[in-house]
Amino acid sequence: MTPPSPARDLDVRLRGLRWLVNARRHPSAFLLFAQLLALLIYPFIANTSSGRAWLAALGALVLGLTIWMVRRTPGRAWISFGLALAAVSLNTLEIGWGQQQLQPWSAGLEALFYFYAAACLIAYMMADRRATTDELFAAGATFTLLVWAFTYLFVLCQTLQPGAFTAAVDPDAPRRWTELLFLSFALFSSTGIGDVVPISMQARALASLEMFAGVMYLALVVSRLIGLTLTPRK
Repeated sequence: MTPPSPARDLDVRLRGLRWLVNARRHPSAFLLFAQLLALLIYPFIANTSSGRAWLAALGALVLGLTIWMVRRTPGRAWISFGLALAAVSLNTLEIGWGQQQLQPWSAGLEALFYFYAAACLIAYMMADRRATTDELFAAGATFTLLVWAFTYLFVLCQTLQPGAFTAAVDPDAPRRWTELLFLSFALFSSTGIGDVVPISMQARALASLEMFAGVMYLALVVSRLIGLTLTPRK
C-alpha cells in the first residue's frame, strides 16, 4: 500500500480548515441545511419501530446547532441551552421510560425553545443596515425554526385535546409529528395545501395565529432583508 504523500495530507487539512472557516462565517447555512436534511429523513424513520428515538436524536442535533447559532446573536445562549436541556430530558423520560404524561411539557418546552431561537435570529438579522450572506441564510433558518415551533404547539394542543386535528386518511387517529409539521409548513407559508385540518376551536386559533405570523414574517423581516441587498453600499 502506497503511503500517503505530504501533499495529500496538506490538501486534506486545508479542506478541513475551509469547512471550519465556512462554519464560523455561515453558521446559519449549516443550521438551515440540517433542518432541511432532517425534514427529508423524517418520513423514512417515522414508521419504524425505533422511529420516535430517531426523531428525538435528529431533534437533539437540530437543537445543538440552534444553540450554536444563538451564540452569534444578541440572545443569551444559556437560556436556549437551559430550555433545550429540559426538553431533551423530558423527551428521554417520555420515550425511554414510557412517561407519556410528560409529552405536553416536553412539547411546550421545545416550542418555547424554537420561538426564542427564532426571535434571536430575527434580532441578529435586524441588528445592522446591511444584509450579509449569513443573514440571508438566517432568514431561511428562522422560517424553519418558526415552523418547528408551531408544530410543537400543535403537538401540545393534540395531547391536551385529543381529536383536535383530523385528516383525509384515518380521520379519527392522532396525527403524527410529520403530519403536523406538514400542516405547519402549509400554514406558515400561506399556501393553504394539505389534508390535515384543525377542527377544535383551540387548534383553529393556533392555526390562525401561525398564518398571521407567516404573513408578518415575510412582510417585515424578509422584505427588509431584500431591500437591504438592493441598497447600494457607501
